[in-house]
Amino acid sequence: MARTLSLGAIAVLATASLAACSAIGSSDQASSSGGAGTVTLVTHDSFALSDGLLAQFTKDTGLTVKVVQPGDAGTLVNQLVLTKDAPLGDLAYGIDNSFASRAIDEGVVQSYVSKVPAAADAGQYAVDGSDALTAIDKGDVCINVDHAWFTAHGQAEPATLEDLTKPAYKDLTVVPNAVTSSPGLAFLLATIGAFGQDGWQQYWTALKANGLQVADGWTDAYETDFSGGGGGGPRPIVLSYSSSPPFTVPKGGTEPTTGALLDTCFRQVEYAGVLKGAKNPTGAEKLLDFLLSDKVQADIPGSMYMYPVSTSVQLPADWASWAPLATKPFDVPPADIAKNRADWLEQWSATVVG
Repeated sequence: MARTLSLGAIAVLATASLAACSAIGSSDQASSSGGAGTVTLVTHDSFALSDGLLAQFTKDTGLTVKVVQPGDAGTLVNQLVLTKDAPLGDLAYGIDNSFASRAIDEGVVQSYVSKVPAAADAGQYAVDGSDALTAIDKGDVCINVDHAWFTAHGQAEPATLEDLTKPAYKDLTVVPNAVTSSPGLAFLLATIGAFGQDGWQQYWTALKANGLQVADGWTDAYETDFSGGGGGGPRPIVLSYSSSPPFTVPKGGTEPTTGALLDTCFRQVEYAGVLKGAKNPTGAEKLLDFLLSDKVQADIPGSMYMYPVSTSVQLPADWASWAPLATKPFDVPPADIAKNRADWLEQWSATVVG
């Protein structure tokens, strides 16, 4: 899962390692990045597809996919901006709606209109009328709770954003950093949608005073710090997705051990775009089409915990019960995000990180 930095953070990030790379496909087909037989996908560190799917793409097109993963989705976009004069690859996937306007405004991606059937479904998520980004999947970023922990401790679960600031939940919540994590930024936007541009800072001040823990990214928060994420962490409240609970159904069980609080959510859409200056733009277009194919769209729920944009593929049976989308997610107009993102992140960092 998936997932902007302050000016100071960008400067620091520029000195960090730009990518953790892995070539996917048979070794005798591999070639250098951007070569005729290779298409390089730049994506976040939660990208995953079932075994055999990228091999099938290679078989169908003759193109080996090389995957470059700079980090979380927030890191991804900033690396794409920092390297736009010498792109890290050919196609980017994982730019979400909280960063999409920045990628477009910075000229990171170029126009491409897919002709595959699912592109019609993706069109409803177009960014400001631009055709430089194509929606691939969507999901709700929400607070999740560990039912088992609350049952074992005989404590009522929280239900709303306001509940997280109550003394009963002191030292129980962990969220990803809004500066470096796409879900973290989505949660910041949820609080802005809930409490307004004049009230969200006070909410975060109260969260911090109530023992909030901030992790670098979603993986650390969910898989290490969260008590229900498999890592045995100490905190039973975490920021994740409405689609996370089905993956906590124990072997032989019928119900998940966690749940999403659907009154705390922000709707996230993830996009793919052909990178401007790509060495293999034709290959990038083919790979984008592949991400919209029925095979990949049907695989997204099980591999990346997100909803496909395609309306023609069938969702896992347990998603209707355990992974519903929120009926009224909090919303912030895209124009407001584009205008205020940097300032909001500076204010969030000063308020929460110090």
